Amino acid sequence: MIKTVWGVTFYVSDLNRAKEFYEKTLGLEKKYEFPSYVGFECGGVEIGLIPKPDKKQCTNYPPDVEFLVDNVEECYRRLKAKGIKFVKELHDEPWGGKQAVFLDPDGNRLEIVQIDWEKYFTVSASGAAKTKGS
Repeated sequence: MIKTVWGVTFYVSDLNRAKEFYEKTLGLEKKYEFPSYVGFECGGVEIGLIPKPDKKQCTNYPPDVEFLVDNVEECYRRLKAKGIKFVKELHDEPWGGKQAVFLDPDGNRLEIVQIDWEKYFTVSASGAAKTKGS
């Protein structure tokens, strides 16, 4: 059902400041950047940054853990059958993924995601992924 942890997303009050911290201070390799998302490579796990809408301290925006799956529709149905209530139903994302969001028993946000890598992304010789056309 679940293949691996694909990524962790942090909601940030200042995207440029956070981007500089992860890139320059921590030395993570930037995979791609959009106005509303920056992704970094970290040992096979993507660290994502999303600007928080109200720009305040991010105490009420916990990180998401994204689980990569082969068949998100099947995984979604299986979890629903086990009583999981989704806070964000299965949907397509403009960047090429399909995902759904649910909570663990302690309220931590978890996502299941399937990505059509060949359709939406190219990979450089160094392994960095970029959206096609960028």
